Amino acid sequence: MADKLEKRPSKSNPPFIQEVGRKAKNKLKAQRKTTRNVWFGLGMMGLVGWSVVVPTLLGAALGIWLDGRHASSHSWTLMLLIIGLGLGCFNAWHWVAKEDREIQADQEDNDE
Repeated sequence: MADKLEKRPSKSNPPFIQEVGRKAKNKLKAQRKTTRNVWFGLGMMGLVGWSVVVPTLLGAALGIWLDGRHASSHSWTLMLLIIGLGLGCFNAWHWVAKEDREIQADQEDNDE
C-alpha cells in the first residue's frame, strides 16, 4: 500500500489524478510561502529607504565629529556623507536584487 501512495502521477494515470496532484503541490507551495501584498511592498520600500538613510547619516555624523576634532583643508563631513550614501545605495541594490532573484525563481517554479 505504501508503494501506491508514493507513486507519482504519470501519463498513464487519468487526467483527474494528475490535476489533483498538481493542485495539491500548488497548495503546499502556497502554504510555505507568505503572501506578498501591498504591505509587503511598503515594508520593502521602508527597508530599502532605511538601508540608504542609516549609513548616510552615520557618515555625516562621523564627518561632523572629525571636522570638529581635526581641522583640515578637506571636509570630512562631505567625504563621509558621500561614502555613506554610496554604501547605502549598494546595500539597497543588494536587497532589491535578492528580492528580484526570489521573484524570478517563483515565476520559474510556476511555469513548470
